[in-house]
Amino acid sequence: MFDKLEQVEARYEELTKLISDPEIIANHTEWQKLIKEHSSIEEIVQKFREYKKEKQRMEDAKEMMEDKELKELAEEDFHEAKERLPHIEEELKTLLIPKDPNDDKNIICEIRAGAGGEEAALFAGTLFRMYSMYAERKHWKIEILNENETELGGYKEISFMVTGKGAYSRLKFESGVHRVQRVPDTESSGRIHTSTATVAVLPVVEDVEIEINPADIKMEVFRASGAGGQHINKTSSAVRLIHEPTGIVVECQTERSQLQNREYAMKMLRSRLYNIEKEKQDSEIANARKTQVGSGDRSEKIRTYNYPQGRITDHRIGMSIFQMENFLNGDLDEMIDNLSAADRAERLKGEEE
Repeated sequence: MFDKLEQVEARYEELTKLISDPEIIANHTEWQKLIKEHSSIEEIVQKFREYKKEKQRMEDAKEMMEDKELKELAEEDFHEAKERLPHIEEELKTLLIPKDPNDDKNIICEIRAGAGGEEAALFAGTLFRMYSMYAERKHWKIEILNENETELGGYKEISFMVTGKGAYSRLKFESGVHRVQRVPDTESSGRIHTSTATVAVLPVVEDVEIEINPADIKMEVFRASGAGGQHINKTSSAVRLIHEPTGIVVECQTERSQLQNREYAMKMLRSRLYNIEKEKQDSEIANARKTQVGSGDRSEKIRTYNYPQGRITDHRIGMSIFQMENFLNGDLDEMIDNLSAADRAERLKGEEE
């Protein structure tokens, strides 16, 4: 580990010189790339330097302990440093776990009603409201890209973009099947129903990260519409893109301009195609591990919302929260923190094996 840390520190010092070089600064693209790398390893280097400082403090105190007059003070210094070193070492191990390159990206979230008919569509609406309120707490921006609303105010499907620092790092574990157990408003006999909705969280990717051949895309335009025939445009501004090699279909109809809808639809398509490649890589990594928290396969049941008991249970980490109202009002941090911690522990285990 310490050899690796020495290499990281050497690279940091090299980058510090490079980003001050006028020739590099003149090449804006290269300079931005180096600035990003410099920033990504800064915390590790600072922590490593803190470790070396404490190590040196311990060694200096050990020498001073031979002086009778300074022995008592030196012993205190020695034990303080000795106690701190294992904690710093653990922090360094965590910092050395490779960071998910998508963590700082914005996301496209897709929620689809699953089993349960109208009740599943209402639950999809509940999930959208929950994520909207969480985004509000984080001061993130939400833009609806596509929605298929039902008569009762639920959604057969809804796609939206979340823009804000760390959006992907906080929401990536939400991908998968969410199950709800409750008495639906549509149920007159008071029986508890079980319904599902699927959530997919995709990082927003740039053109350079995934290449799409324009010849592979078929574009269709149509008039935007909403529940009960509302919001019908007089012009065909809604856009549907079909990626013929994969059969992926994306739609965007929330903007008035066909050009804007096409731009958002392209973002959705890029994210979907990128996610296919990412799932392949994640699958290979998962096969090399015994267990994994992961970012959730769409077919995996990840969480149950049990209304009668006021309980939300995440099946991946076996954690239950009994604050249903707060949770559905966007108070997700406790659950997300625990999922992130479990994922870090698994990845640390993977690094050590």
